[in-house]
Amino acid sequence: MNGLYMHETRSTHSLPMRYADFSSLVEALDYAAQGCTGMNFYDRRNQLIASLEYRVLQQRAATVARRLLSMNLKKGDRVALIAETSVGFVEAFFACQYAGLVAVPLAIPMGVGQSASYIDKLQGLLKSCQPAAIISSDEWLPLVKPVHSEAAHIRILTHTDINELPEKDVQLKAPLPDDIAYLQYTSGSTRFPRGVIITQRSAMANLQAISRYGIKLQAGDRCVSWLPFYHDMGLVGFLLTPVATQLSVDYLRTQDFAMRPMQWLKLISKNRGTVSVAPPFGYEICLRRCSDKEIADLDLSSWRVAGVGAEPISGELLQRFAECFSKINFDSKALMPCYGLAENTLAVSFFDNVAARMVDTVDRDILEYQGKAVEPTRNTRARVTFVNCGRALPEHRVEIRNESGKILADREIGHIWISGPSLMSGYFRDNASRSKIESLGRMDTGDLGYLLDGELYVTGRKKDLIIIRGRNIWPQDIEYVAESVPEVRTGDAIAFVTSNERDEAGKIILQIQCRVNSEERRDQIIHMLTSRIQSEFGVTVEVKLLPPHSIPRTSSGKPARAEAKKRYLSEAMSSPMQLAGYAQ
Repeated sequence: MNGLYMHETRSTHSLPMRYADFSSLVEALDYAAQGCTGMNFYDRRNQLIASLEYRVLQQRAATVARRLLSMNLKKGDRVALIAETSVGFVEAFFACQYAGLVAVPLAIPMGVGQSASYIDKLQGLLKSCQPAAIISSDEWLPLVKPVHSEAAHIRILTHTDINELPEKDVQLKAPLPDDIAYLQYTSGSTRFPRGVIITQRSAMANLQAISRYGIKLQAGDRCVSWLPFYHDMGLVGFLLTPVATQLSVDYLRTQDFAMRPMQWLKLISKNRGTVSVAPPFGYEICLRRCSDKEIADLDLSSWRVAGVGAEPISGELLQRFAECFSKINFDSKALMPCYGLAENTLAVSFFDNVAARMVDTVDRDILEYQGKAVEPTRNTRARVTFVNCGRALPEHRVEIRNESGKILADREIGHIWISGPSLMSGYFRDNASRSKIESLGRMDTGDLGYLLDGELYVTGRKKDLIIIRGRNIWPQDIEYVAESVPEVRTGDAIAFVTSNERDEAGKIILQIQCRVNSEERRDQIIHMLTSRIQSEFGVTVEVKLLPPHSIPRTSSGKPARAEAKKRYLSEAMSSPMQLAGYAQ
């Protein structure tokens, strides 16, 4: 399964382009296989290490499907796939589609020292999805095998093992629209990850909406991605979308991007990439690591869609990125904020650069005390800016509702509800979620935001909101102040409150990963931030400077505020001194 095809796949669209108007992922690949486009995999030096034409992918996926079926697997059985950025994963994923099996992409550990926590999480995921088999490369076997002792019935296969299986003499049946295509485990930002059920029907509905109306793909587009395949943006946006629109795509491993982020921009420049999307931290890390010398030979004029999503977006960050890279021909009009979540397969809305505004600046005091996004006046004391994530995709709907379910007017903050053909049917093995979605026809995303002229502005997650003394404070506002300290990197601060009750018992905690060793400078940082936040927000925070790699994150890199709060309270309960401070 790991055979290398060393000629780079072309971006020439040799087929009449179709915008994912297929009944299943199998039908989409069958059509793409008639052309000459496909996937290219690059190493950390941007050297091509493997290519996979869709023609070859189709042949290999069908072969592997018959080999998997020789294990007496039946339709609907789950197959867990360790989701590394590789030819092997792609072939196994599509083999599941051809075999009628349910693919379950699972994360790989992204940092050093995470083995123990990864194994624990993997055990929980396997208990949830109950797969018949796990497919992994040799690289991750040391982390997968410890799970086997508690789940001996699960067969662990390497790609080599699969190649040695016999092919079952069976006619592969086309999937039905309501068959489950895969389970997408959520990143676990607010609770233990749950498996989102994605059917062939919902997958194709979202792929068609993304390609035709969201990104507005064109024949000859070339996609570039470093996003992990276990995350919905990586899997749907840059594995399934290129296949369903017959486009070529270039991949960097997520680990390689993290070590050398500028390779992303260099690959776009090298191959004249036109479409690439990343969370805000991807753009931020490029800003931190770039130098005039390193970008001198780059040209980003081909990059026409620079999508931004997966977490709250800073308008100031987008402006800085556009200004910095305009010198190598990056067009600020390429920036495309978007909103989505795994529960809607991926995308909900996209910003359209013909819109009047990309950002909306509002009065922060009115926002915090009244829950309304009101434009500033001359008397406004403090301002906050939110980014326009655009209109809901055609046939999809976004509503803003209050706690009672009433639809709110423009500029009123409430829960973001979604509906439409891409919506999940429910969480795996969770009948309550399936019944609720079926009865309502919509779901509460858990995010907060407001609409303005039909366009969505996301303000944060409900569970992360700091509610104290009748005010709603967004944690990212406090974190942004911390990140203004020269020694603090973007994403190295996390804020939460020890209680979300509407009383004065809660205490706001600001934890910062800090590499400063000087005690004098550390004291200065704590004092400066405590004073500035008190002055700017009128609240007291307890600033904690932590060692590097201390802040918990979800599998997609978001700050896991609920987990940080849980750890803090656990430590407080186990430490009499800290508990005494908490009781005060």
